[in-house]
Amino acid sequence: MPKQEPKSVRESQSEVTQVVLPNDANPMGNILGGTVMHLVDMIGAIAAHRHSGSYVVTASVDHMDFRYPIRVGEIIILNASVNRVFQSSMEVGVKVFREKVFTHERLHTSSAYLTFVAVDENGTPKPAPQVIPETQEEKRRYREAGRRRRWRMEQRDRKPAR
Repeated sequence: MPKQEPKSVRESQSEVTQVVLPNDANPMGNILGGTVMHLVDMIGAIAAHRHSGSYVVTASVDHMDFRYPIRVGEIIILNASVNRVFQSSMEVGVKVFREKVFTHERLHTSSAYLTFVAVDENGTPKPAPQVIPETQEEKRRYREAGRRRRWRMEQRDRKPAR
């Protein structure tokens, strides 16, 4: 298989914006955590797909906090970018914001790091092109992704076999 050319982070950055409707909410009028998690997985997969140019599967999602609620009628904004590529796996960072409709005031409500694996049409892992961090922020996320991967590998190795 020919080696793929590296890609910049900006080539696969993705954003989703939508209004929160009543069917997305709990009885208190806040978006359901599961709905946010679904959207995080979807936008993360889009960024990974764009970067790898192949199918991707979700391998893991790191810890996720819900810092602030997003209410019915507010806008949810999700931004995703590939932080680092290892072989076939990619760490994608997703930030979630709420935006007030009339004031356009934005508040960071959640973040998550997801690992996606590039796969071929048979579901077999395949190499993904390396990512080129260009800005200082991208370089920081690239370094930190390496640390998080080492931690994930340590956690995986600690789990008892079934």
